[in-house]
Amino acid sequence: MSKIDFWQGNKAVAMGGLMAGCSFFAGYPITPSTEIMEIMSEELPKIGGKFIQMEDEIAGIAAALGASIAGKKAMTASSGPGISLKQELLGYAYMAEIPVVVVNVQRGGPSTGLPTMASQGDVMQAKWGTHGDHATIAYAPSSVQECYTMTIRAFNMSERFRQPVFILSDEVIGHMRENINIPKSNSIEIINRKKPNLDPSCFVPYKAENDEIPPMPAFGDGYRWHLTGLTSDDFGFPTNKTNEIERKAKRIISKVENVREEIVEYNEENMEDAEVAIVSYGSVSRSSLRAVRNLRENRIKVGHFRPLTLWPFPTLQIRQISKKVKYLIVPELNAGQMVMEVERVADSRCNVIGKSLLNGNLYKPEEIINFVKEVL
Repeated sequence: MSKIDFWQGNKAVAMGGLMAGCSFFAGYPITPSTEIMEIMSEELPKIGGKFIQMEDEIAGIAAALGASIAGKKAMTASSGPGISLKQELLGYAYMAEIPVVVVNVQRGGPSTGLPTMASQGDVMQAKWGTHGDHATIAYAPSSVQECYTMTIRAFNMSERFRQPVFILSDEVIGHMRENINIPKSNSIEIINRKKPNLDPSCFVPYKAENDEIPPMPAFGDGYRWHLTGLTSDDFGFPTNKTNEIERKAKRIISKVENVREEIVEYNEENMEDAEVAIVSYGSVSRSSLRAVRNLRENRIKVGHFRPLTLWPFPTLQIRQISKKVKYLIVPELNAGQMVMEVERVADSRCNVIGKSLLNGNLYKPEEIINFVKEVL
């Protein structure tokens, strides 16, 4: 039987990580994510795990990657300024194919910005923060419950695809407290990374299987494995052969893109007969849902679409919706990041309208209601 508790969002992230099998956390304190590392510092020693407060943000992700290479499920957490500092090593993790879960409890920016106020300004940073091409997986929880379940899912995806996976929370979601339903551990799917099962003398570190993902031994398992951030051949050594370069570059994208519809998750409400669809995510979706329900009470045909995965973007779903509705309205706590993706994939006959809020406050449902009425 499941258990009901009353948790903060950041605690739910930490406990979700532990449920997923996280046994290593390294990071550096930064508002509004610090509670995650505080809880990890208390809980990991109880299960034989390791916690390290590092000297800075760069060292935090470096240590997490080192633990992952050694065979442990690892996580780090930060906010915008810290995520900016982690970008070089995030690129290394994408290229070397090292699993790690990165939690970004977003706050206002740029720079030091608004440490104690919410933002959704890091959506594009999650996709394009490091240089070069790679596939991105990023989840956006809108409740304490989802902070828990999405963290488990993030670990599963990171282990499955051998790459970083983001959780894009924000100050409001991270610090709010709600009831949470904690399922029994035997009802939760846990995915672990594939390991090689052949003789070490036959092992080729980056020789991918049919799913485009190579098995990953831990350092110390007896398999020889060369790691580099340089574009490498299947043996892990740098290459300048164009066919090997192209194969590697395409594979670290296609391993995710080939199964994007298995990864993409979303929720819909009142979309059956909607003439207007509000597309929102994270904390904004809470106000959007209340706005939709109030508008429905006034017989205005409005629906709500919420991407749970911001990356991969729900391209197919948005395209289908845009062929049915007259307007797609995208309220965000940024200057208009997700609305660009909606515009990119929407049917040209659909009107896509963004709404930005940049003062650190949340949308009130009334603001969204009034905006919809203005559009109509």
